[in-house]
Amino acid sequence: MADDGSPFVEGHFQRVDESDDALFYREARLVTHIDDGAIAALRAHYATIFPAQSAVLDLMSSWVSHFPADFRPGRAAGLGMNAAELDANPALTERATQDLNRAPTLPYSDASFDVVTIAVSVQYLTQPVAVFGEIQRVLRPGGICAVSFSNRCFPTKAVALWSAMNDAGHAQIVEAYFTQAGGFDAAESLRLPTDVGADPMFVVQARRPAP
Repeated sequence: MADDGSPFVEGHFQRVDESDDALFYREARLVTHIDDGAIAALRAHYATIFPAQSAVLDLMSSWVSHFPADFRPGRAAGLGMNAAELDANPALTERATQDLNRAPTLPYSDASFDVVTIAVSVQYLTQPVAVFGEIQRVLRPGGICAVSFSNRCFPTKAVALWSAMNDAGHAQIVEAYFTQAGGFDAAESLRLPTDVGADPMFVVQARRPAP
């Protein structure tokens, strides 16, 4: 534990590959990183938390956001590392490229989104508490952040703390990100139902308190 009471220390966020992330994500990867069963489970879950015509921010976004097929957002912003991937994502109404590990401040106004999602990417954040603080800032009161993950990753880019933990530990890590950022209700951890043989799918979610 750090001197300030945080459960995190600097070594927790080191990675095997500390080269510039822009180099790693330079080439577009137009592939999915979870299987069809896990994708279906995530879409079904999103359908339960996305208000109709809501404003959604998909952080660490790519060429697919796994939104429900019938979801019609009022606004769907995607922020990711590769412009070509974002341009290929038909779910988005606006796109921004940014390396959150270098610049964790989000380029959005306070209280501008109903939902923020991070899909199968949270393990790569090296400044997660700062990013989660920004998520709290851009969420509207009563809005929700849903962080999903499976058991796959790019191991050289995942932070050391994530690599050292199992699925239950990963959920505890994300819960701690919400707690340390502050301004969220208690986080809820879920294992989504998937077909036998499908990738496991987990979600940790928390709301900005309503007035």
